Amino acid sequence: MLLILSENWTMADGRDLPTLVRWAREAEDAGFDAVMISEHVVLGPDAGADGLMTNPREYALPGNQDPATPWPSSLMLLSAIASVTTRIRLVAGAVLAPLRHPLLLARELGTLDLLSEGRLVVQPTVSWSRDEYAALGVPFAQRGRILDEQLAVLALLWRQTPVSHSGEFFSFKDVYFEPKAFGPDGPRMWFGGQHMHPRLAARIRDHGHGFHPLGTPTPADLATLSTVLAGAGRDLADLELIGGLRATFPDATSPADLGEAMADLPDQLAAGYTTFCVKPGQFIDDPAGVGPFCREVIRRAEALA
Repeated sequence: MLLILSENWTMADGRDLPTLVRWAREAEDAGFDAVMISEHVVLGPDAGADGLMTNPREYALPGNQDPATPWPSSLMLLSAIASVTTRIRLVAGAVLAPLRHPLLLARELGTLDLLSEGRLVVQPTVSWSRDEYAALGVPFAQRGRILDEQLAVLALLWRQTPVSHSGEFFSFKDVYFEPKAFGPDGPRMWFGGQHMHPRLAARIRDHGHGFHPLGTPTPADLATLSTVLAGAGRDLADLELIGGLRATFPDATSPADLGEAMADLPDQLAAGYTTFCVKPGQFIDDPAGVGPFCREVIRRAEALA
């Protein structure tokens, strides 16, 4: 099980970051396998362009959130969590790679991977907010090509020194990059998105260890991914498939029922999913109740398995 630490602002103030660190420790003690924090650098008016989410416990999606929603630095928070945990994986979800130079990104990720002794999982993505890209002076329309070049640079940096690169967006010569990440191939990487487009399938094929879709992928999506993987001698069974609890809210102010949300886990397990995301703020309101909540999730999951 994976505990989502982002977007739980119905339980914790956006400035109370030590509480998120404590929740991570409680999740590890309860038997969770991972915690995840996502990021934005800034938000603009397009964050809420489609109207705010009906229930504040819902997931933040493109266009449904208040631009003032707190988004603290995911990598700094995960560094703090690394210092108080020993086993749990640290998932940097939705790292907006094109907003960073790849050398800086590699330094941040490699250092966190060393601090956690190889527990880091990274999900690089291009995201959706034109306002955020504009604020940082990065061309929104080119974000996919930027990410692909960054992934190629990261692969070089994990394996060799010195490194030279000449590309469409980044160029450098004889760069010495030490220390490297914990393992020779760098942190494990997940990729995901709303749809299985060719670039996403290629990124998973070339760099991915896991597939974390936004929502439920269609059989056609999985067939496309399987075909692309097969072209590189890989198999869908090689990937960690990440699912999650799907909360149904009874109204605009109340939390969801945990049992109802976990009812389809056997179906997800049968479909090959092995890791399941849980956002505690969807089910409870008491910030002191995260530890007991995590233990209850583990108890129910073991009963369903």
